[in-house]
Amino acid sequence: MNIEYLRNFIKLIEYKSFSDLARDLPITQSTLSHQISQLEKDLDVILIDRSTKKFEITEVGKLFLKYAKQIIELYDNAIQELSKYRNQDYETIVISASTIPGSHILPKYIALFRNQNPNVNFKVLINNSQKSIENLIKKLADFAGIGSFITFNKNDFEFIQIGEDQFKFICAPNHDLLKSGNNIIKFEDLLNYPFVWREKGSGMRDTFSQQFPDYEKLNIELEINDNDSIISTVSESNYISIMSEIMAIKAENAGLIKMLEIKNHPVIVKRPLYFIRRKEEEQTDLKEYFWKSIANKLKRNDK
Repeated sequence: MNIEYLRNFIKLIEYKSFSDLARDLPITQSTLSHQISQLEKDLDVILIDRSTKKFEITEVGKLFLKYAKQIIELYDNAIQELSKYRNQDYETIVISASTIPGSHILPKYIALFRNQNPNVNFKVLINNSQKSIENLIKKLADFAGIGSFITFNKNDFEFIQIGEDQFKFICAPNHDLLKSGNNIIKFEDLLNYPFVWREKGSGMRDTFSQQFPDYEKLNIELEINDNDSIISTVSESNYISIMSEIMAIKAENAGLIKMLEIKNHPVIVKRPLYFIRRKEEEQTDLKEYFWKSIANKLKRNDK
């Protein structure tokens, strides 16, 4: 009997949907269905009633769910106990993070911790802030790195500020806005060009719309759910966009875009970046150690 199949069976009962769980894991729906079918074959019972359109767990499925949870708990405890005899912990830490925390801030902390704890595996899922928080709530991730709490209550989480970010308007290196040879322009000049930004659920979009109300005047024509794709779109067209300064500097150094300075708007948007976890949830010693290692590292950097 496959332990991961058991884990996914337990999650499936919580989700009550093959398609929703498959999307969040992520695996294909057919793979998930095969896993449940294999469990049923091993046990010689039917766990999920597939004869109805509505998701239904059978009575024997409800009975097995109780034992499945006990098996998973016993297995995880055994792995934790056995690790003591190896003098090392063996564990996977899952982090769901938006682009800037996940690709530009957290990797250095992950690499340092991994070097000191070689039997730890990290799995980093790059999603927008909303999806990262949802993964945390659904227990599909142990931690999240975000650029905004979106509509979630900040007080429902423990958080560490891991950085600060500013936004810059960007355009192509040969854009008409730069024909004067000067990248300092009026905000009104931007209104003559199409604007592309991130999808709903993006921390960048959420923060920009909250802190820069004049965004409504922009000629918004495109939504793209990937920062690299936005850079590509801008670099090869007359589109303009808004971008994290951290990414914009790298893209400008690569000759892909130019950053614009806006008269009367020395700072477009400034936002903190957070590393978060569920409040008051008991974590393994290793995950607690990782959390504290980041907090302590940032404290030392502040001195």
